[in-house]
Amino acid sequence: MKITKQQAEDYLLQMYQIRAFEEQAEKSYMAGKIHGTMHLSIGMEASAVGSISTLEPTDFIIGHHRGHGLTIAKGADLNLMMAEFYGKANGYCRGRGGSMHIADVEGGNLGANGVVAGGIPMAVGVGIGLKMQKEGRVLLAFFGDGAASAGAFHESMILAVLFQVPVVFICENNQYAMSFRTSDWADSAKIAEFGKLYGMPGTSTNGNNLLEVREAVQKAVEHARAGNGPSLVVNDTYRWRGHSKSDRNRYRTQEEIDEWKEKDPIVRFTEVVLKEKLLTEEEIEKIREQGYADIEAARAFAEASPEPEVATLLEGVYAP
Repeated sequence: MKITKQQAEDYLLQMYQIRAFEEQAEKSYMAGKIHGTMHLSIGMEASAVGSISTLEPTDFIIGHHRGHGLTIAKGADLNLMMAEFYGKANGYCRGRGGSMHIADVEGGNLGANGVVAGGIPMAVGVGIGLKMQKEGRVLLAFFGDGAASAGAFHESMILAVLFQVPVVFICENNQYAMSFRTSDWADSAKIAEFGKLYGMPGTSTNGNNLLEVREAVQKAVEHARAGNGPSLVVNDTYRWRGHSKSDRNRYRTQEEIDEWKEKDPIVRFTEVVLKEKLLTEEEIEKIREQGYADIEAARAFAEASPEPEVATLLEGVYAP
């Protein structure tokens, strides 16, 4: 799939912003500035950027608990996103959402939740609404390989086909459902077969190859936008860090992690744009520096932002 110089710049910047955000998130957590837990997506940047790059601004996404990269790829304001991560009053969700529940409804990001497979049935409901509106809008619904073994996933596949919703279901297979190895029960190709079994197109991709991801998701998006119903795309990728910050990573070897690091999606993409002469090494370095500078500015903004007022604690908890 051919892309323009501007697209190459945009995609690379977003991937560097995601990598920088995740690295900063880890530093902030280790420094005691973030409470609770979080789930990092370092090594999975091509899946987020390649998938979401196929959307129009008026389209939507629903994410999952490992969703920082998805939020950035959907065009989030980095300052507001970092403020939400820090639990600050001026964050996207007034500090209530934190790492796992960042939402930007105006920007088309309908948010996520900490329940494995929890967003998949919601995606079907949103898809029914989009179909009724008849405005040609599409939803990308992201979830992990662990969610593909949940009942909610299989029930949703049946309903999605029944109602022919304009939804592309995207499974980010990062090889582990917490500490359970995905290959013990399936692989990306087999998960993709679920789509075909339920009556929708299903395909798997090299999730570390941005252009391959983009091509597969673009086809599925066009399929949905034309009124032909849902599709399932499985992006085969890998998380470099543990499941969460409480994960001691005892179930996989350093050799395995290092092997996947050799498949770094950012490095892979820079090799492509250099080969195609879309960008020079100097331009790539400037984009990298810009990505890290953007996240550093967001960190400073968040740390200088106000804490939520105690008096507002119950606001938004109960419907009027």
